[in-house]
Amino acid sequence: MKIKSILVSQPKPSTDKSPYFELAKKHNLKIDFRPFIQVEGVPTKEFRQERIDILEHTAVIFTSRTAIDHYFRIANELRIAIPETMKYFCISEATAVYLQKYIVYRKRKVFFGKVKFSDLMDLIVKHKSEKFLVPLSDIHKAEIPASLDKAKINYTKAIMYRTVSSDLSDLAEVNYDILVFYSPSGIKSLFQNFPEFKQNSTAIAAFGPTTHKAVKDQGLMLDIPAPIPSSPSMTMALDQYITKINKGK
Repeated sequence: MKIKSILVSQPKPSTDKSPYFELAKKHNLKIDFRPFIQVEGVPTKEFRQERIDILEHTAVIFTSRTAIDHYFRIANELRIAIPETMKYFCISEATAVYLQKYIVYRKRKVFFGKVKFSDLMDLIVKHKSEKFLVPLSDIHKAEIPASLDKAKINYTKAIMYRTVSSDLSDLAEVNYDILVFYSPSGIKSLFQNFPEFKQNSTAIAAFGPTTHKAVKDQGLMLDIPAPIPSSPSMTMALDQYITKINKGK
C-alpha cells in the first residue's frame, strides 16, 4: 500500500520553505499539521500558592520564548515592576533577542548560551552569587534542575505554564498512513483523545529517544525513528521510508 497521507503533530510551518512541503511535492502527498499539545498559562491565583516572590530574585533563567511570555505575564498580573537591575540568562541568542518584546534590551544585563543548557551553565556558574528564578512548564527537562543542583546554584523553580493535550475529537474519523510525533506528550495526547487507538497499518514516526520510548511503552510499532545516522532529520527519515514503501521494496 502506497503512502499518500501524513499527519504531523505540530503547528503548520510558518514559511513555505519547510522541508515538509518539499516532501509533499516530491511524493505527491497530503500532509496535514495539527498540534497534539498546547501550552496554558498557570493562573495567577495558582501561582500565588507556590509562595514565590519574584522580586526576591536577582536573575532569571529562560529556556524558551514561552518561559519569557509567562514570566512577564505573571509579573504584569501581579502588578510587579521588574527592576532594571534584573539579570537575564537565556538558552540562546534568539531567545535573548526575544526579550526586546518586554524590556529595553540595551539597558539590561543579558547573557546567552549556544542552545544547549550545558553551555548556559558555564555562564550561570560565573555568576554564582545571584539568586536565580527559573520559569518552567510542568513538563520540563530533568537536566535543568539537576545541573543547577550539581553546581550548587541558589535557584527557585517556578511552574508558570503547563503542557496539556489538545482536543482532537474532530479527527476521530480521519485516517492517515503516517503519524509523526516529536514528544512523549504528543503520544500521551493521542491516547487521551483516542483511548481505543489501534495502529493497524498506520506507520508511526517519532523524533528523539524519549519519544521513541513513549511509542514503544504504549505497545506501538516504531516504523520511522529519527534522528539516526542515515537520516538526521525527520523529513529525511520520512523521505527514505516513503521511497522504500512506494517503490514496493
